[in-house]
Amino acid sequence: MHLQDWQMLSTLYDTENITQAAHQLFLTQPTLTSRIKKLESYYGIQIIMRKRRGIAFTPEGEQLAHHAQHMLQEQRKIEEKLDNMKNQVTGTLRVGVSNFFASNKMPKLLQLFKEEYPDVECQVVTGWSSEMHRLLLNHDVHISFIKGNYPWKERKQLLYEEEICIASPWEFSWDELPELPRIDYYTDDHMRMMVDNWWHHHYTQSPNITIHVNQVETCKEMVVHGLGYAVVANLVVRNNPELIVKPIIDENNELIKRQTWMYYPEDALQMNVVRAFVDFIQTIDVKSL
Repeated sequence: MHLQDWQMLSTLYDTENITQAAHQLFLTQPTLTSRIKKLESYYGIQIIMRKRRGIAFTPEGEQLAHHAQHMLQEQRKIEEKLDNMKNQVTGTLRVGVSNFFASNKMPKLLQLFKEEYPDVECQVVTGWSSEMHRLLLNHDVHISFIKGNYPWKERKQLLYEEEICIASPWEFSWDELPELPRIDYYTDDHMRMMVDNWWHHHYTQSPNITIHVNQVETCKEMVVHGLGYAVVANLVVRNNPELIVKPIIDENNELIKRQTWMYYPEDALQMNVVRAFVDFIQTIDVKSL
């Protein structure tokens, strides 16, 4: 198999969908199907089976897909090693970024970093913090920016802390919160657990959730337009002075805070591009961006 075959099998295995895989690989569906058939003919096996929705890999196909993923990882390693043999900071930096950080911090960080190191290419993947943690464990990224504490025995740097607060379009008392309309949003398990634990410690009835959205930025806009209150990290609403913002406290009367970290493995620092980026982050007040 060639590099293109490894990429094709890996993408197809991840998506389990020929249409999506073809789109990601910038191929037509007939071209992708033809390449699969050629591989099946070469190895004398069936690689995939079509389902009602998408495809499934045969046991033999799974073996090939795992081999492809391994070979892609080895290819990245040799490319990174060759880049690192140069004295200058070049090559590709692969970063995983949690959703809020991606939209509110990462663009400015990358702009400043690229100004200093214009020859570096940056590949950024965004998603929930749990997904960015998994990418780091699987060596799919060099560095992950993650909200909350996840199991990690190697290097990590605390970037900032945020107070968790109630953001409301109108003045409120704590006793009336269960009756007021609340805007909720999808978030990672760590944030969900913190908020749920706080709520159940203070209230016996469930919150009056009237709207549920996908992103915290959408949630904020709902609050700004007077549709309800939300429980968010205070950086989300720092540019909205018109909102009533009150921090929440735990059973020990202490502020409940959420931490944002930069995680990376020790051996990644052997790469010039990773070491340069880590050193760069240490010179920046990330919270104030």
